[in-house]
Amino acid sequence: MHDQNDKVNDELTQEKMLEGSAWMTAGSILSRILGAVYIIPWSLMLDNLYLQANALYVQGYNVYSLILIISIAGIPSAIAKQVAHYNALNEYGVSVRLYKRGLLLSLMTGIVCAMLLYFGAPLFDNGNTNLIPVMHSLAWAVLIIPTMSLTRGYFQGFQDMAPSAISQFVEQLFRVIYMLVAVFFIIKMMRGSWVTAVSQSTFAAFIGSLAGLLILGLYYFKRRKYYRRLINNSNNELHVNANKLYVEIIQQAIPFVILGAGISIFQLIDQFTFFKIMNIATNYSSATLNQLYAIFAGNANKLIMITISLSSAMAITVVPLLSAAYTRKDKREIGHQISSGFVLFAFVMIPAALGMTAVAGPLNRVFYGNLNGSLSANVLAFSSIISISFGLFTVVSAMMQGISRNRIAVKFFVYGTIVKFITQFPMVYIFKEFGPLISSGIGFMVANGLIIRLLNKQYSIKSYDMLNKLNWIVLFSLITYLVALTSVYAGNLLVSLFINQYGRVGSFVVVSISSLIGGLVYVYLALKSRIADDVLGNKAEVLRQKLRIK
Repeated sequence: MHDQNDKVNDELTQEKMLEGSAWMTAGSILSRILGAVYIIPWSLMLDNLYLQANALYVQGYNVYSLILIISIAGIPSAIAKQVAHYNALNEYGVSVRLYKRGLLLSLMTGIVCAMLLYFGAPLFDNGNTNLIPVMHSLAWAVLIIPTMSLTRGYFQGFQDMAPSAISQFVEQLFRVIYMLVAVFFIIKMMRGSWVTAVSQSTFAAFIGSLAGLLILGLYYFKRRKYYRRLINNSNNELHVNANKLYVEIIQQAIPFVILGAGISIFQLIDQFTFFKIMNIATNYSSATLNQLYAIFAGNANKLIMITISLSSAMAITVVPLLSAAYTRKDKREIGHQISSGFVLFAFVMIPAALGMTAVAGPLNRVFYGNLNGSLSANVLAFSSIISISFGLFTVVSAMMQGISRNRIAVKFFVYGTIVKFITQFPMVYIFKEFGPLISSGIGFMVANGLIIRLLNKQYSIKSYDMLNKLNWIVLFSLITYLVALTSVYAGNLLVSLFINQYGRVGSFVVVSISSLIGGLVYVYLALKSRIADDVLGNKAEVLRQKLRIK
């Protein structure tokens, strides 16, 4: 009877994880796609100024991302974790008080960090005064994003992922609309400065965050009766004072800041060292270095963040579920969830990354035209492989936070950062624009390896069953890669009979054909082998019946 109950609980947990992952993945993917697709009209409007504009945009956004993470202070994930903790104890009243206290904290940090970015802009410009107006425009978004992110964390603590996903999409949609309209007006209508166009493009973050916050407010208003009912049916045995709530939020938030900023920290290391190292290693002009920086830190990064967002969405889903299991001291469930999380991550991330590698050439042309054609395509292909280590870090660090191993996770990340620093100069000196990607990959692999070893030591996650599934996923992903790559060559030949296969339209057709064929092959293999059952549950059988796969 006990085993049967465990099995039911495992299935319910997996359903929650899958449902949460589905919402967060959909929201994250759609917003990331929007965040990449805008590049096509944006680059066309800026024309030959595009790479210079994109380099400025990326440098401004890197500083903004770090300030934003500090302003958010890890509060959304900390709130999600603590809300899940108190909800597991049937103390919903404490969860609501925690959220309200967090709101005040997020408002304060938002104001302080917005002022830091605005008035401290000259300190972060890295010798480029054009960056100052860009950072001024981004400071406005820092004011309200912490409150929006906190509210998302509150919903996530209830395993309610829909509000977060939908608000994320709406935020990106309004950001992109404002950005494109503003740039069109400045560049095409007013014949204005490209620096002003970039500044308004970054100010769009404020417009988007306002829209996202409004959506969350509507969801909160819609669910308020449900939350009141939960509070009325709570145990109401815990009485946590205000100061203790603040201490809990801050204690949980600080590690989330460091770990959440992991990728941004590595990107800032690149931003402040790449130009200096390249000036030693080469005699390239400033314009050429800006172009190279834009290719690996801007162009490639925007596209690989689509696949990384898959793992980020799953990471966010794992935290409250692990936290609830940790509160119940259910070691078996913790191990099961961690193993399931790894399989789910691999099932989506590995084929997505390898698939992007296969179609890197035409995909790069769709978004960026023929600017630095083969170099841009090679950087994108290499970035796609490295992105697996980036995505894995978001997952394993979230798992460590979910089981309250925050400090150890931070320590391992520091080790990875030290390795990044040590390898940065030789990698950039030898491999030029590929160097930052190599050193980042090595740094994250060190951090990931240390975290996974600890998780296995404490919860015995390394089982034959999990490794067997991972091996099949890797094999199927490699087959998918080969099929997609072959489809690219065949697609180029076919498309060349009608239109220019190296133009944007021709490349889009090739990407669509190759992605569709590769995707169908992977889906077939996953369903046929029953690997998909471990990820999709009963839905896999429904898909098999519809596709007539035995």
